[in-house]
Amino acid sequence: MKEKLYITTPIYYVNDVPHIGHAYTTVAADILARFNRLMGREVFFLTGTDEHGQKVEKASCLVGRTPKKHADVLCENFKNLWVKLNVTNDAFIRTTDPQHIGIVQDMLQRLYDKGEIEKRQYSGCYCTHDERFWTDKEVPDGNCPECGRPIERIEEENYFFLMSGYHDRLVRYIEDTPGFIQPQSRRNEVLGFLRSAPLGDLCISRPKKRLSCGVPMPFDDDFVTYVWFDALMNYYSATLYLAPPTSGQWWPATWHLIGKDILTTHAVFWSTMLMALEMPLPQHIFAHGWWTQEGKKMSKSLGNVVDPFDVIARYGADAFRYFLVREVTFGLDGDFSEAALIGRINSDLANDLGNLVNRTFSMLQRYFKGVIPQPKIPDEGIENLAAGTLIIIEDSLKELAYQKALNAIWELTAFLNKYIDTEKPWALAKGGNTDRLDTVIYHCLEGLRFVSMYLYPFMPQTCEKLYSALTQGDIKDVKLSDGAKWGGLGHGRAVSELPQLFPRIDKPVEVVAPEAVQVVKAAEVRSTDNVVAVGELIDIEDFARVRLKVGKVVSAEKVKGSSKLLRLQVDTGEMRQVVAGIGKHYGPETLVGRAVVVVCNLKPAKLMGLESQGMILAASDDTTMSLLTTDKEITAGATIK
Repeated sequence: MKEKLYITTPIYYVNDVPHIGHAYTTVAADILARFNRLMGREVFFLTGTDEHGQKVEKASCLVGRTPKKHADVLCENFKNLWVKLNVTNDAFIRTTDPQHIGIVQDMLQRLYDKGEIEKRQYSGCYCTHDERFWTDKEVPDGNCPECGRPIERIEEENYFFLMSGYHDRLVRYIEDTPGFIQPQSRRNEVLGFLRSAPLGDLCISRPKKRLSCGVPMPFDDDFVTYVWFDALMNYYSATLYLAPPTSGQWWPATWHLIGKDILTTHAVFWSTMLMALEMPLPQHIFAHGWWTQEGKKMSKSLGNVVDPFDVIARYGADAFRYFLVREVTFGLDGDFSEAALIGRINSDLANDLGNLVNRTFSMLQRYFKGVIPQPKIPDEGIENLAAGTLIIIEDSLKELAYQKALNAIWELTAFLNKYIDTEKPWALAKGGNTDRLDTVIYHCLEGLRFVSMYLYPFMPQTCEKLYSALTQGDIKDVKLSDGAKWGGLGHGRAVSELPQLFPRIDKPVEVVAPEAVQVVKAAEVRSTDNVVAVGELIDIEDFARVRLKVGKVVSAEKVKGSSKLLRLQVDTGEMRQVVAGIGKHYGPETLVGRAVVVVCNLKPAKLMGLESQGMILAASDDTTMSLLTTDKEITAGATIK
């Protein structure tokens, strides 16, 4: 029977704009999934979106949609990012899936029937933004400790999961299962939390009169389950309707990959829920650190949140993937800067890997006219290193030590570069030592084949090109149990030249029109063909080419480095990003929910590195700017005629 792994990311809150943290967790999970597929194992890799809660309900009201239809639009942001990042998830779960809802209700009923859920009066300080209660001690100033917004005092009946009864059992389990929570610092953190005070019971419901966007309680139609019980159950529910066929079961999960901010939720809430349901706990929960931006915490208000779409557009998905897991030890906090990214691209990808590829392929063309030579003499040193590298990679990835795995691959790359320097193929060719020249060039090519296979989980696009150029095969068909045998590269076949994989970058990739302002002043009209002179009359056909729609602003934030650009997510019947030069006249917080007029058929433009997919119309004079809007409430996406 094949070994199998079930790998999960958190399900991401659908109202969020995808950022570097989402990319980090998901790329790490993808690397793990790709490597284990290469090793011939069965893999189920799950990600998805959490689509219930007050924030979704509120945002959907602002744009005139039902919460479900609003989530239908927003979840595409995450799906699109995973495509851009070449993420190979096997399934994408949504908590609005009918199958998931049914399974959540079954689990709730089971716990209720066992007496693990009870109804009681509850009074507490509630933050709508973070959708959580706080004790009076935690909010001495009346503001939420997480987001700083004012809290409200709520007194109401709710249902509680009797989590307190599992405190001692959970402590014993964590103590007896060293690899359950990783890294060690996170395990210590959870044990410290549990030893500091007894667990309380967990509120798992909200009254429907206050929150309709949730899973109805199967035993009380006046309540919906609170987001955590619904969201956490996705890991199990997906195995029942989204997982690929397998012998036996996919549960329990092999790896839950999460950010450290939701460690308690998974290590405590989820674990005790599973204990109450008499279900196995996941094998490993790994909580990684956070990313800062040049030493500062990322936040929308500072305008320094790293946009993965922008990084990919400017530097490529593979370079971004590589940087995320090479720059910092997985589990620790890391700092993102464009200078550090460029440094990695130049030193590791252009100098080390790129130089090896360029040297090897150019010598193959120069000395053998592109035909792979037949080696005459074995070289056990390089063969043993290549085989040993795989052992290190596998051992490292069993611990999610991505840096260590990449270090091993780079040691192989460095060895091959030094091998060329030591063997001096140019001298062998000049001296007529053809047997040794054949062997050296073959070993370099075969070494690159190994590098392409080992590096493929980290940098799939690059390695597909390299492997295909070397073998004319598809790396997706490779299994390392067969492919990682020295001498597998056939000789006597012509290899075409390979374009430079990673050119050096001397300065940050320039963006188009950094301070361009996408605002149309009164009486200004743009045509897709000819620019019309001021005052010149146009035909109705010319005007009809401009497609105007009503848009509802879903989110707004400042663009780092600009005093006037705002980055907007606008619902025009479909979600689109618009970068608008209105920041000197409108604060981001004043725009959410506002109806605006959007030019929808402009070619996308890059502004400060961000793609703008339309133009917000506004009127302005020397001192004032006013956004165009509608005088009545109308559906987002309505056509302006």
